Amino acid sequence: MDTVACRQFKNRVALSLLVLFVVLAIVGQAYASEVLASEPGESGAVVAAAVDPDVSKFAVVAAAAAFAFGALGAGIAIAYVGSSAVAAVGEKPEIAGQALIFVALAEGIVVFGFITALMILGKA
Repeated sequence: MDTVACRQFKNRVALSLLVLFVVLAIVGQAYASEVLASEPGESGAVVAAAVDPDVSKFAVVAAAAAFAFGALGAGIAIAYVGSSAVAAVGEKPEIAGQALIFVALAEGIVVFGFITALMILGKA
């Protein structure tokens, strides 16, 4: 891939990620404010423990960031490890099991982000 096409691809990916984060932030803000503003007695409302609402908002944002960055990191890791594993298996098919283990280790990063998010929401 030449440098111009590579630069255009990187710009498109960056723009797509920016649009995705803006849309998720807007939607997340709308739903988070709706959930956190509801009264404990309302039916169907998920309400955090009786703490300061500002702290609860930050806890929800922190949990979302922990999971989002864990998933983003896992995606980047799997992109690099997976492409290298496929190339290695293409040259030497008997190492397919070892390559799969490395891909699974990269996938484990998202599990840590998910557990961290659950721990944050458990404290809020």
